[in-house]
Amino acid sequence: MCCSVVFARSLGLGLLPLALCSILANLLLLFPMGELSYVQDDRLSNFIWYSGGLGGGGLLMLVPAVVFITLGKCNCCWNQCLMMCGSVFAAVVGLLGSAYCFVISGFALLKGPQCFTVFGWEYPFNDLSGRYLFQPNTWSRCLQPLHIVEWNVTLLCILLGLASLEFLICLLQLGNGLINAIFRPCCYKQEYSLNA
Repeated sequence: MCCSVVFARSLGLGLLPLALCSILANLLLLFPMGELSYVQDDRLSNFIWYSGGLGGGGLLMLVPAVVFITLGKCNCCWNQCLMMCGSVFAAVVGLLGSAYCFVISGFALLKGPQCFTVFGWEYPFNDLSGRYLFQPNTWSRCLQPLHIVEWNVTLLCILLGLASLEFLICLLQLGNGLINAIFRPCCYKQEYSLNA
């Protein structure tokens, strides 16, 4: 049980910076090039408003991070077993949050940014099904905000990567928690020592 608790804590410590980076990346998406006017004028992509990195990959990911880190604070074996069961539920919350972040970021990347073109404010890459990502020469269609395509592509790819890592970490703890909740080797040892 000790090894599994140490493993869970290390996973929780790994989740913290990932969650904070997700929150930061999402906040940067809300303010292209650090400007507030695009938020005030509602000129952001619809998917940016769903806050995949802020909610799913960020704030929601703090739940499993805190649960994993605080595992094993009590030396009572049954309490540790219950905490491992709780970590399984926290891992499921983390899986859902990271999946939400990944899906929202993926859809935002496929749709492309809302920007000002020669035809006004529109989604110039909406009908390309993400092919614009491999055609950087078309990115100049967006006149305002300046370099919005590069800004969105970079931050959304970062969010996709962070969400993938978070999903993997929560999946590892889900397996770790299930194995320990089912087998509880220290509890069996304690029971045997009490009966002897």
